[in-house]
Amino acid sequence: MGNAIRYLAHEAIHHHHAHGSTTSTAGVSALAHDLNQFELTSEVPEGLSQLVVSSKKAQANWYTKLLQTWQEAIPAPETPEQVSALVIQTLKHHKKDDVEGFLKFYGLPLQDNPQVESPDPVVINPTSVPEGVKFELHTLPVDAKAIPDGDTITVYVSASDPREAPSVPKAVQVAASQRAKARASKDYPKADALHKTIIEAGYRVLTGSNDEDILAKKYRVRLSGIDCPESKMPYGQEAKQELVKLVQGKCLIIHVYTEDRYGRLVGDIHCNGKFVQEVMLKKGCAWHYAAYDKRPELIKWENAARAKQVGLWASPNPQKPWEWRKNKRDGNR
Repeated sequence: MGNAIRYLAHEAIHHHHAHGSTTSTAGVSALAHDLNQFELTSEVPEGLSQLVVSSKKAQANWYTKLLQTWQEAIPAPETPEQVSALVIQTLKHHKKDDVEGFLKFYGLPLQDNPQVESPDPVVINPTSVPEGVKFELHTLPVDAKAIPDGDTITVYVSASDPREAPSVPKAVQVAASQRAKARASKDYPKADALHKTIIEAGYRVLTGSNDEDILAKKYRVRLSGIDCPESKMPYGQEAKQELVKLVQGKCLIIHVYTEDRYGRLVGDIHCNGKFVQEVMLKKGCAWHYAAYDKRPELIKWENAARAKQVGLWASPNPQKPWEWRKNKRDGNR
């Protein structure tokens, strides 16, 4: 149980290693997978007893604690160092041999590793994450059909991602397993009904690059700091197509700040080293949404596009999308 190790989906690599691998990144996914399985089955992975001194009953207690700690961590741990720190902090009152054996089982850094000095379970590098970011998403490749306009996108994150794995509902896990069996036996009506249950819970089973099934969590995301013309406005379709061109088929990194009143996450999107909002503003595909985001670089990029009269700024007096929406609301009354 839990012996398969899958690399994170956003790395677009799918290999398998035995527990105890020296590949620490694989160990992160392995632990996330095993926590997920433990929540579903209450069973600890085979082979762990060879590296620790405590009983399987005690081991089950560790997984219970780790599952709760991981679910409560904001943001969730992602790197081997962060996960190792979480394990050490959670199991700090347990035997040293058990903790070190547990880390070794997953190929995670040991306690005397100089990279694991902080008692905090999660460490954010302030030089790489903007102020105000609550957590980070690493998505699966984006489908063009999931982009309705220039500033909104629907993304999916693999349920095996370290942040997601511990919080996947049991009912979703069971439905995904039963769906796979139904498809294998060619009982497609049952498989479709099970997939409907999965979708209603906010998940979906996607097909990976190697034709494997990937259970994934759905998120709707509003790009922070910009407002693009609506689809029916002048330049609305051009803005949408620019976003499609930027992210279609790509895995994204999303820094999430908050959630809006429509249930969408609001955040910055990065794709292949590009800051998507920067590209949209510089190409004249968006307005700086100053009412909600005061970052000076955003207005700077908008002004540069205005000066060059590119994109929507080729028009002498483009209508502001927030005014267009207000007029539309007023007209419907």
